[in-house]
Amino acid sequence: MKYVAIVGRPNVGKSTLFNKLIGQRLSIVDDTPGVTRDRIYSKCEWQGREFMLVDTGGIETRADDIILSQMRSQAELAIDKADVIIFVGDVRTGVTANDYDVATMLLKSGKPVVLCVNKCDTLGKTLPDVYEFYNLGLGDPFSVSSVHGHGTGDLLDKVVELLGDEGEEPYSDEYIKVAIIGKPNVGKSSLINYILGENRMIVSNIAGTTRDAVDSVIEYKSDKYVLTDTAGIRRKSRVNDNIEKYSVLRAYMAVDRADVCVIMIDANEGFTEQDSKVAGYAHEQGKASVIAINKWDSIEKDHKTMQEFTESLKRDLAFMTYAPFVFISAKTGQRIDKLFELIKYTNEQNNRRISTGTLNDLLAYATSRVQPPSDKGRRLKIYYMTQAATKPPTFVVFCNSYELFHYSYQRYLENQIREAFGLDGTPIRLKIRERNEKG
Repeated sequence: MKYVAIVGRPNVGKSTLFNKLIGQRLSIVDDTPGVTRDRIYSKCEWQGREFMLVDTGGIETRADDIILSQMRSQAELAIDKADVIIFVGDVRTGVTANDYDVATMLLKSGKPVVLCVNKCDTLGKTLPDVYEFYNLGLGDPFSVSSVHGHGTGDLLDKVVELLGDEGEEPYSDEYIKVAIIGKPNVGKSSLINYILGENRMIVSNIAGTTRDAVDSVIEYKSDKYVLTDTAGIRRKSRVNDNIEKYSVLRAYMAVDRADVCVIMIDANEGFTEQDSKVAGYAHEQGKASVIAINKWDSIEKDHKTMQEFTESLKRDLAFMTYAPFVFISAKTGQRIDKLFELIKYTNEQNNRRISTGTLNDLLAYATSRVQPPSDKGRRLKIYYMTQAATKPPTFVVFCNSYELFHYSYQRYLENQIREAFGLDGTPIRLKIRERNEKG
């Protein structure tokens, strides 16, 4: 997937434009347990083309040295990663010295740039002040109102044109793409180093050593894997450094392109709120997942320790009860073979297809066992079910009334599907569709 960055100086309306283009207002924090929304990027779709849109902080090039270096680092990281850049200016203030500095930075990058002149809230005519932006040397300016949405269609047309062809995935389907994720200092790099048998990553007990998502291609027992070591994802309130914000962004993007996520938890610290955020993002993206409890060799144990730890984790991870656990040591290699077995198995489950006939046999059994709910004399009728997609397995259920299809009955059907077909290690999606009874 390609990457489009929105850049510009502060207060020109970048975040408002970002929200308008993705079609929703992304809150900084979502209180849903286990699901993180504290991100500065989102998928955006236009004319059937999907790409990753990234909002950036305002670039202040003419500030004191500390802010200057931080903002420059942020800008350079965004520009370096982007396939296309949307540079946002403000028609009300006109072109500023800061705009010229940022434009120079963009021209030096050689990346395609779309010049967006924001706050053109009057319909019909182009404001004369827009023409001033030709002086930046970035091509034709697009008059846009990020508040009302005027001009965003033409802007996106240009973005899609500059993105060009999608490009091939660097790794073919024969590779299982695995993202190693978790909070900082949990042992992600140490795990990959043990698997590789060499010190490919820098290992340090200083949180935040890994800045980029780094791929390692290996063959393990005749199967091919791409292992991605990611920066530790920490609480949003602690992500102060601009470089680290982009490290976290890259970790999320590694999850997006992964087939399987290995969610690492520190056995010494136990499950934390941040572990829930990390696991929640993988769950939200529909990824096959394995929970790897690392540093198990350093725990004092008796015959009940693993069972008690497992039961506690199941309570904490109630939103992803499907994910298997494995207790490992990246230092000694304990149960690494078991980890790979689970990675391979959960990937197969995430890709599994079930025939429509088999699904409807299950549906007939499930509805006879527990009658569908009714309300005021009207009963839910479920006509049939079919699988629409994999990664994750997604099932479409056709019924007479969406309102009658209570969440509890959806959960019941999901549990019946798991009981009959397994699908361990992967989320399941149910999509409910109404069908006219007369049709």
